[in-house]
Amino acid sequence: MISSREDVTRMILATKVSKGLRWEVVAAELGLSKEWTTAACLGQMTFNKEQAETIGRLFELSDEAIAWLQIVPHKGDGGIPTDPLLYRLYEIVSVYGGAMKELIHEEFGDGIMSAIDFSLDIQREENPNGDRVNMVMSGKFLPYKSY
Repeated sequence: MISSREDVTRMILATKVSKGLRWEVVAAELGLSKEWTTAACLGQMTFNKEQAETIGRLFELSDEAIAWLQIVPHKGDGGIPTDPLLYRLYEIVSVYGGAMKELIHEEFGDGIMSAIDFSLDIQREENPNGDRVNMVMSGKFLPYKSY
């Protein structure tokens, strides 16, 4: 019996390791980005029925696990991350977040960047001084309204 979406995430990760799967291959099976697909497999997005069945086939999941993939998850972990890579992303927002906010408000006005109408692209950028991580985030601007 599965008691949470986290149980299904553990099943997916275990099968990914045992089969040697890459996220880009999983994403190609769905016809979606590797970034969204990975987040969904890690429990941060909801799969529709067809997507969940494809994931179920790839990761050899039970019908119960496939049903869990279609339930809206609790998103985000909360708190300061302890994983070094996640902490560095948190550090980027801590250091540059104020500047990002100022520049977005200066360019767009009072509002936010959507994490719902959002895309993320992560690529390797070759560099003679050491390869770089190139991340492009694109989110719809949502202005605050007066009422």
